[in-house]
Amino acid sequence: MNFWLGIVAVVTLVLLAMVGAFIIIGPERVWSLFGPPDLGEISFESLQRRSTPNDALGCPTELCSAKSDIVPPLFSVSASDLQLAFSKVIASEARVTKVDVNDRDRTERYIQRSRLMGFPDTIVVRFLDRPQGRSTLALYSRSQLGRGDLGVNRARIERWLEKLAKEAPVSQ
Repeated sequence: MNFWLGIVAVVTLVLLAMVGAFIIIGPERVWSLFGPPDLGEISFESLQRRSTPNDALGCPTELCSAKSDIVPPLFSVSASDLQLAFSKVIASEARVTKVDVNDRDRTERYIQRSRLMGFPDTIVVRFLDRPQGRSTLALYSRSQLGRGDLGVNRARIERWLEKLAKEAPVSQ
């Protein structure tokens, strides 16, 4: 009996030490031990989806060869106006940091961290001009950590597209 109480006490102390270290060091530094939170650039044209269910893709069918979870709508504004509207969407989101902008191909990359544990996800967004002054975009969201994401990446893309449709008119 005393043996098991000793084991429980040791496990409890180890867990408390881990929680204390997490609080003192902070989640950003803890998760950076597993690699950089920014997972880098991607090419939508040659994107290979992950074999694990911890990413989501919203992409026009003519751009991506990978299977898209969501096909983004066509917007009745230019790609540059869509990009401006998207910046309002990002401003409305919590715990988002812009980590890269490529003006040449209108691509932006963000890190969004989860509220409780600070898990980092990388989101790449590309804005695309379409005929007659319209535009669309492609979004790829993927988690740095874990095998699954409980649908967080897909929910993010859906939420961002829903907010974007309130900022820029969707073409009929």
